[in-house]
Amino acid sequence: MSTTTRSRGSAGGKSDTGDDGEGCDLCGLPTPTPPVTGNEVDGEFCCRGCLEITRALGDAASADPETVERELAGETDEVPDDAERTYMAVDGMHCATCEAFVSGTARTCEGVYAAEASYANDMVRVTYDPETADLDGLSGTLARYGYGTRDPEEREAAERSDNQVARFVIGGGVFGMMVMLWYVLFLYPTYVGFQPVVELGVFDGVYILGNIWVMTSIVLFYTGFPILRGALVSLRAGQPNMDLLVSLAATSAYVYSTAAVLAGETHVYFDVTVAIILVVTLGNYYEDRIKRKAAGMLSDLAASRVSEARRRVEGDADGSGDTAVEMVALDALESGDLVEVRPGERVPVDGTVREGTAAVDEALVTGESMPRTKRPGDDVLGGTVVTDRPLVVAVGEDATSTLDRLVELLWDIQSARTGVQRLADKLATIFVPTVLVLAAVAFGWTLLGGGTPTDALLVGLTVLIVSCPCALGLATPLAVASGIKEAAGRGIVVASEAVFEAVPDVDVVVFDKTGTLTDGDMAVLRVVGDGENSGGDDENAALAAAAALERFSAHPLATAVVEAAEDRIEAAGADASIPDVAADDVTVHDRGVSGEVDRGRGRVVVGHPSLLRDEGVTLSPAHEDAVEAARDEGAVPVVVGWGGRSRAVLVVGDEPREAWDDVVAAVADDGRREVVVLTGDSERAARRFRDHPDVTDVFAGVPPEAKAETVERLRARGTVAMVGDGSNDAPALAAADIGIALGTGTDIAGDAADAVLVGRDIDAIPEVFSLSTGVNRRIRGNLAWAFGYNAVAIPLAAFGVLNPLFAAVAMGTSSLLVVANSARSLD
Repeated sequence: MSTTTRSRGSAGGKSDTGDDGEGCDLCGLPTPTPPVTGNEVDGEFCCRGCLEITRALGDAASADPETVERELAGETDEVPDDAERTYMAVDGMHCATCEAFVSGTARTCEGVYAAEASYANDMVRVTYDPETADLDGLSGTLARYGYGTRDPEEREAAERSDNQVARFVIGGGVFGMMVMLWYVLFLYPTYVGFQPVVELGVFDGVYILGNIWVMTSIVLFYTGFPILRGALVSLRAGQPNMDLLVSLAATSAYVYSTAAVLAGETHVYFDVTVAIILVVTLGNYYEDRIKRKAAGMLSDLAASRVSEARRRVEGDADGSGDTAVEMVALDALESGDLVEVRPGERVPVDGTVREGTAAVDEALVTGESMPRTKRPGDDVLGGTVVTDRPLVVAVGEDATSTLDRLVELLWDIQSARTGVQRLADKLATIFVPTVLVLAAVAFGWTLLGGGTPTDALLVGLTVLIVSCPCALGLATPLAVASGIKEAAGRGIVVASEAVFEAVPDVDVVVFDKTGTLTDGDMAVLRVVGDGENSGGDDENAALAAAAALERFSAHPLATAVVEAAEDRIEAAGADASIPDVAADDVTVHDRGVSGEVDRGRGRVVVGHPSLLRDEGVTLSPAHEDAVEAARDEGAVPVVVGWGGRSRAVLVVGDEPREAWDDVVAAVADDGRREVVVLTGDSERAARRFRDHPDVTDVFAGVPPEAKAETVERLRARGTVAMVGDGSNDAPALAAADIGIALGTGTDIAGDAADAVLVGRDIDAIPEVFSLSTGVNRRIRGNLAWAFGYNAVAIPLAAFGVLNPLFAAVAMGTSSLLVVANSARSLD
């Protein structure tokens, strides 16, 4: 039913994980001993990147993040250390009132310390006592109000829920069309003084109205159930919303028409009920499909988390005293425990390497393109991947994982996002009571003016019908739907309407470096040979010898070297000048590989320059210069040598995308927008981007938590858009007003983003801005018409100028104009 983690406070606040008992003042990650500090900046930081961001952007004037989180979740007391936290997907939330109701209901359950529902991603986060809380009981309570709960990772359940909603829409559409068919053939002609299209016998009037009543009842109580439930929930929560107004209009027309049928009248308004329910349901269905993306983000991250660990125990059962290994849940780990991590596995929690040396891929957590070699005494982060050799890790002080903190951070950011519907619900707290008062006043005024109770009821009903916010509800979804369709034709997948709302107002565009401005794949950028007395060995021969040895290493750099050699052989074909050689007696070192390579070279050494020096290989001056040049540009130099001297330097790194400088210039829009480059990679790797005239700032060495905090601080400069591709970018993509992810990146980044570029390079990014501007103008036009319509139609209805039929026609006409405007091409 749920995905559970230990509750450890806010991801973005102080943590008690550092050696000195404090966390980084920017991102909350553990600080080293001594922490990183600066003369001009107050505070202690986990890395140079966090220090530089604070120096450039200053301190954020905000309350303590843990206090804010407790207040949002309704926590009044300190949560015990043994409390657990779970995420439950909730089907059926479609407004802010539902969010408040689900949160309040969950908090009333025994053993629940706090609960925070998120309408933005259809989930509820519950902090509870595992000994006393009854989560199944909570699910049953919510189910009684029509809210289904499930585990966020149950994709099949989500698909079933989608199918159920589709049945609501399709079923309502079928019965709604049958109702309208009866109206067109029999009722509408008589309303305007004509004979029915089809003549029936004398008893068929009751038959026709009976059929219309039955089918309208199905539409209202089956298809319209979520809307009616939303209205009931809004009354229970004391927060009137648009569902309440829609329900009042639909049910009032239904009740009046039912009474009219029983009284023998033929002027009935079942068609009004059907039109209102179907129009609003279609809008809600469209919105729910969009929101599914947000809920998938947390489940994808949860799938990346580790649930168990191999903990070392002293094996004395056989009296040997040998060390044994047992699989334990992460909750059972304590500070100081030793856990084994094998190649290809994720480090379960933050800690320190005790035994072994291995390359650790930190891309998911930090975004660094180059794996880091970890040795005894080095810190490792939970969620990172050991690539080539096993490690033994000592568990850190609080046995927590950086990846778990990333999940918490994503929730905090995503659940706090607001959209058009949240604004509409806020307006509803004023609009709905105002309409009800106007309807009541119109009813009373008609009675006082000498009208009959029936006339007064019709006037009040007309006010409710004409004020039904169908045009307002369609104004944004239809314009967004048109924009999404056009964006898809340009290779852009729009996952959130926020793209069209905020992109035209963007003031700062933040680019991730690795995988966004660069290709993101390790590759041999160039081979620097030794032109002096090479003895017939050229660059291709050095590359072939290096590849022969690197095939025995699992390090990502080795893979890049092997692929480069294979590419050259394939490109050269039968006339290949690069030989395909074999190696023997191979030794894999911490910093490279050595071995015997055929063709009489003797022992060949490939790897870090220091390894070659230790093996008695002298680097030529040209190769020393090539090593420094590679480091200056943020690449990694791999030296190849034999016979006592170096033969070549392989420069390995990820190259900038061809169009990156043109894209940055286009996005900057002649200086109207600031451009910031934000990366977890090193300062040297980001240095080349500082030279672009449109790049305002470059922040390097930034961890994911600090990326999100940086985006928050950049908001002081205006609306912020973030462009990234990696899982480590997900918090920043979610924190930005607009997140744009590359389709070649990770699923988590795509789910956190508002727009995804599919099958194209970053040259599609400027199109996101131009397309969004056009859609934004259309949304504003639709909203202006919708509000203008209500401003004119409601007074006319209140003064009795309109009757319910004309009110329904006016409402339908208003909606059709919105549809027509939304369907126009943006070109």
